[in-house]
Amino acid sequence: MTPTLLQSGRTHAPKTSTLELARNVLSIEAREIEVLAARLDANFEAAVQLILQCQGRVVVSGMGKSGHVGGKIAATLASTGTPAFFMHPAEASHGDLGMITAGDVVIALSNSGESDELLNIVPTIKRLGAKIISITGAKNSTLAKESHVHLSAEVSQEACPLGLSPTASTTAALALGDALAVCVLDLREFSAEDFARSHPGGNIGRRLIVRVKDVMRTGNAIPQVKDGELLSVALTEMTKKGLGLIAVVNATELPIGVFTDGDLRRTFAKGIYTNSAKIADVMHANPSTINANQLAVDAVEMMEQKKINGLLVIDDTGKLVGAFNMHDLLKAKIL
Repeated sequence: MTPTLLQSGRTHAPKTSTLELARNVLSIEAREIEVLAARLDANFEAAVQLILQCQGRVVVSGMGKSGHVGGKIAATLASTGTPAFFMHPAEASHGDLGMITAGDVVIALSNSGESDELLNIVPTIKRLGAKIISITGAKNSTLAKESHVHLSAEVSQEACPLGLSPTASTTAALALGDALAVCVLDLREFSAEDFARSHPGGNIGRRLIVRVKDVMRTGNAIPQVKDGELLSVALTEMTKKGLGLIAVVNATELPIGVFTDGDLRRTFAKGIYTNSAKIADVMHANPSTINANQLAVDAVEMMEQKKINGLLVIDDTGKLVGAFNMHDLLKAKIL
């Protein structure tokens, strides 16, 4: 007996392998994005200007899959310098419209452009004085006609083989939202430091805001000796501080050398007598240093390039003010 849709979940056997189908989905969505990019016009520029000039917040709204896309667009805008939040259109008609003010811009998403929940609140939004940017797959839809600026996210086909599940259309709407956010970001001259301030708890933000002075060891925790000290004294200091290195400074606190655990092994291999040798005889002169105000991520790059496990830290006058190693960077979650 031929299986029915209810019995098997499909009306026919799959015609392609899983990998072939997956590649086809990605190809369709990529092609639709390319078409979308070529179709951008003055309406897109107008939408960017509306967001850029917004005196309030950007309120993103949409039902179903469009709502999920809208949530991501709102999050991207908020993290890149544009105050934004998502408002569910069904909840809006039951009181949440009170969150919208005259200075806001509303981005309304609906593939058909005929979503009842959105159309029900459009008149009120317009009476409040807020501007509406619609993103739909139908340029002649009611929502498109009622908005101040319409952006077309029309696709020629969905990636779903049944042509039912929103796939290419939601990808197109999401890409449009990303394009809006990035263009506004660029015009605002939003910097990496600005981005970091919005992401203090994430790895990206931490790498962009944590500076060397935030992770370095200071004061008595810095392993250091004067250049005239015996190697044995330096070894005692290095062991006590447990950093795997020791800074050698001159009379004016300028670091002129460094001695590491690896140097100690090489010293023993050369048969140097540690009780009589001076640290200045075995240290590495002209040690690698980094300014306390530099980003910690810069220190990571320097250490990787030089293949070293620790760095000495100096201030603007060149004096030693700190030291750290890879473990300190790991504890600060820079690595």
